[in-house]
Amino acid sequence: MTPRSIIIAFLLLLLWVGGFSSSASAELIRKPMWAGRFYPSDPEDLAETIDALSQKARKTRIELPEDRRLRALVLPHAGYIYSGWTAAHASRVIDAGEFTKVVLIGPDHRIGFAQASVSEAMAWETPLGVVHLHPDAARLRERSPRFRSVPESDRLEHSLEVVLPFLQRYLDRFTIVPIVIGSAEPGPFADDLAPLIDDRTLLVISSDLSHYLPYDQAVRTDRDTVERILQLDAAGLLADRNRACGALPIAVGLELANRYHWKPVLLHYSNSGDTAGGRDRVVGYAAIAFFGEPMSQISTPFDESHGRTLVDLARRTLQGRFGQTTAEEALTARLSDPCFDVARGTFVTLKLDNQLRGCIGTLSGEEPVRENVKRNAINAAFHDPRFPPLREAELDRVQIEVSVLTDPRPLSYADAADLAMKLRPGIDGVIIRRGPAQATFLPQVWEQLPEPESFLGHLCMKAGLSTDAWQRGDLEVLTYQVQYFEEPR
Repeated sequence: MTPRSIIIAFLLLLLWVGGFSSSASAELIRKPMWAGRFYPSDPEDLAETIDALSQKARKTRIELPEDRRLRALVLPHAGYIYSGWTAAHASRVIDAGEFTKVVLIGPDHRIGFAQASVSEAMAWETPLGVVHLHPDAARLRERSPRFRSVPESDRLEHSLEVVLPFLQRYLDRFTIVPIVIGSAEPGPFADDLAPLIDDRTLLVISSDLSHYLPYDQAVRTDRDTVERILQLDAAGLLADRNRACGALPIAVGLELANRYHWKPVLLHYSNSGDTAGGRDRVVGYAAIAFFGEPMSQISTPFDESHGRTLVDLARRTLQGRFGQTTAEEALTARLSDPCFDVARGTFVTLKLDNQLRGCIGTLSGEEPVRENVKRNAINAAFHDPRFPPLREAELDRVQIEVSVLTDPRPLSYADAADLAMKLRPGIDGVIIRRGPAQATFLPQVWEQLPEPESFLGHLCMKAGLSTDAWQRGDLEVLTYQVQYFEEPR
């Protein structure tokens, strides 16, 4: 081959590679599927539409907390002529340069699948430009079985795409983690998403409210739904059908809001009967913002793998107490994760034949979690005054549960009725104090005592007070939340 032919062949190779790369790049960008249907396809028209809706939204009077930062949003995803006015209220709370990553979650409307779909694209495109995916999207698929790629959903689902142009108009440069949730329990999803949330991350939940009810009935239903969201009542939200098409994504957000003490604020409510549709069959829309402390001031929650490690640690601790030798290398390596260095309160609970066999814990963190769990495992097994010391013959039959607590916070209340109303069954652990008397119930106790009045009466009795002591309105009350992990049955 002559030098000239070598050069020509090399140039042809470069052209071929360049053409292949260009084609591959095009395939890795998710193109807008709903432009021209749910929202304008022309970039200038789209920008002008969002700006006009935002200008209209500025006329709404909203009281916003001054001492907390925006952490999450619930926004609707219908056609802009219907829900755009409500969605544009995001402009009232988003600071353009505040966030560099958006975790965007919405419901599956079109495919039907379990768990969640995370896009494999490198970027998503709308008429306003291209938004790249954050590496966390790939990490979710790699690290958790709950997340996988569902190409049909990635291509066809509208709930994320319709919200994205608003974010492009309100934020500076940012990346996204686009997640479509099918069907599953919200708690494990919250466990997976929690490590992704930092001070530069905004969680955006895409959901409409009730569908195709008459106007007055829709307003009543939606008002109740919004109230459940404002009360952080994920279970109540999921209990009824036709509350919100994105009820499960919202419930994931409420799980995180409960953990981090985010305060929800309703920015706006409307339905299609208020905007561009008739009133015989309407769809409801709400914009809700969640405000909280900077994430850098909050201890990172533990995921399921961390929880399994703590449960294994508790069992190995008890096995060692009975002189049973076990392999320690793998557990020691798992415990080297820095998250186990944080100081958090923990409880260790032992159950035998589904009956309590011991439970001891600490309400606040004064030592690393790993040391706290070891100490409480020993105390629950051998020093709970309600039970005799655990026998070695019982150890293999005992089920171990480890609870990791948030820091307790005072609960202000006006009177007994207000106290009962403010407690959140299944969510709040409760501490009561009067003088030297003190007692606590973990949130798990709500399963046996689901009514606040009964819960408080038994808690008073545990503290050595009369069962009606809480009704006097002079108890010091603190609440906390827990992540709890148990061995498989």
